Amino acid sequence: MNGKSWSMVGALDYKGFPADRSKTGGWVPAAFILGIELVERLSTLGIGVNLVTYLVGTMHLPSATSANIVTDFMGTCFLLCLLGGFIADSFLGRYLTILIFSALQALGTGMLAIVSRIPQLHPPPCGHGNHHCEQANGLQMGVLYISLYLIALGTGGLKSSVSGFGTDQFDEKDEKERTQMAHFFSRFFFCISLGSLLAVTVLVYIQDAVGRSWAYAICSLSMIVAIAIFLFGTPRYRFKKSAGSPIVHILQVIMAAMRKRKRNLQLPQESSLLYEDCNGAPRIPHTKQFRFLDHAAIITPEDQEEGLRSRNPWKLCSVTRVEEVKMVVRMLPIWATSIMFWTTYAQMVTFSVEQATTMHRTLFGSFSIPPASLTVFFVGTILITLAVYDRLVNPLYRRFSDSRQPPLSNLQRIGLGLFLSIISMASAALIEAKRLNIAKDLHDEHGPLPMSVFYLVPQFFLVGSGEAFIYTGQLDFFITQSPAGMKTMSTGLFLTTLSLGFFVSSMLVSMVDRITGGSGKGGWLADDINKGRLDCFYWLLSGLSLVNFAVYLWCAAWFKPRPPPQDMEMEVADKGNSNGMER
Repeated sequence: MNGKSWSMVGALDYKGFPADRSKTGGWVPAAFILGIELVERLSTLGIGVNLVTYLVGTMHLPSATSANIVTDFMGTCFLLCLLGGFIADSFLGRYLTILIFSALQALGTGMLAIVSRIPQLHPPPCGHGNHHCEQANGLQMGVLYISLYLIALGTGGLKSSVSGFGTDQFDEKDEKERTQMAHFFSRFFFCISLGSLLAVTVLVYIQDAVGRSWAYAICSLSMIVAIAIFLFGTPRYRFKKSAGSPIVHILQVIMAAMRKRKRNLQLPQESSLLYEDCNGAPRIPHTKQFRFLDHAAIITPEDQEEGLRSRNPWKLCSVTRVEEVKMVVRMLPIWATSIMFWTTYAQMVTFSVEQATTMHRTLFGSFSIPPASLTVFFVGTILITLAVYDRLVNPLYRRFSDSRQPPLSNLQRIGLGLFLSIISMASAALIEAKRLNIAKDLHDEHGPLPMSVFYLVPQFFLVGSGEAFIYTGQLDFFITQSPAGMKTMSTGLFLTTLSLGFFVSSMLVSMVDRITGGSGKGGWLADDINKGRLDCFYWLLSGLSLVNFAVYLWCAAWFKPRPPPQDMEMEVADKGNSNGMER
């Protein structure tokens, strides 16, 4: 084998030369990248899952307001993934994006450690001569918000690029490395789950038993160490050139189509008369859906005069570019109907944690379980569900069906996750009704209720199992059904379902709080949840999830999956070489 065979096409090393397969890429640099994701999950979830107790207990904010602050924070973390993806694709590249935004997250967690440590940055404790609990003032909340949203900016920026930069370390054209890439996604999700597990056990325990400032400082120092390890791997990384921002490409197709539609230009009968020039990239066959967008590929006399080789992409787009936009549009109904799951998920880090604070949490005589650590059942269920599915269900299905396909398609996994969320909210409503009856019988506002906190385990179990299916299903769906040049954007699109789920939760909480009388007036979401009707709110979520599930089933039946690459190539070949010639 000569020396040239080790050079990779389309991948560069850190010096800008063609990457040497023997010296770059593979599992070692991928592990350095996964370390960043593990620490990010440790920090973001460790802060978010126990933040509501800090806002209620230390900042003395109302229950509904605290829940909304948490969901807004978590939602912004995922919403900013779109910004991070745009910056990575258009300006910085994935490597620099990860580096810069990781540093921002370390800065945010360090600032939060200082905020939680200095007494002047939070109100005085209740009791101690105070007749009422004083809420945090504007300055105290302002400094807290700056810290939280620095963390959100860092999380959003790096999260959109970590999975993409990790897959850049494997060559899809090499059979061995292509197999390794498939395993990378499993290990990527394993790191997310491991970071989550450490967050809801070790980090939450340190926050409650030792001090929040110590826990947040650990997050900051962990990210600094992860950044140092990430930098150490720089000579081993493979860097791939960006094809430009997919958002710009989408806007170009829409603008070109609108301009030519406005001129009442008629679409040709044959798709072969539309413009095609994808510069050697794999061509996508023309489809008849969303014909409006085909106007962007109509060749006008003005286009011919200007010269097709020097065409303006805002006036004329290739069929392949148009079809890429169509692929994104087809995914939108599945994207929209996936949001509701993450709205139910948001309750696990807000109201479910508040429920746990009122219940009996003592274990082994003296050890008291931190309320936020109850989510360990949630994370553990994710790991167990994935293990059973991958190691038991999948092999058994392949043995008895003689099929290489997984037992559940990505759309079926998403549907199963949505179905489990319906049951989880119904279960949560029944348990909350039982908890409220006990609270009313005792007429005691102080001390834990004589009801074990483990009654909450079923709702955590069902949502955790649902996340295992819907997260992997969404990730598979958005990666396999998106255009090759839009993988980063499609990952960001997937993560926005999490973001919007948290924002929908905030909107519902505000609406229910306003309609039912306000958190301080005995509404469903009263400040004292023993005097509220949280069970009614859970029934509302269960009903909305059921309606959303019905809409999802219709959207899934309507969706036409993208054909496998080999089938696509055969379809293009059958149309003849004339269809691919530049016009």
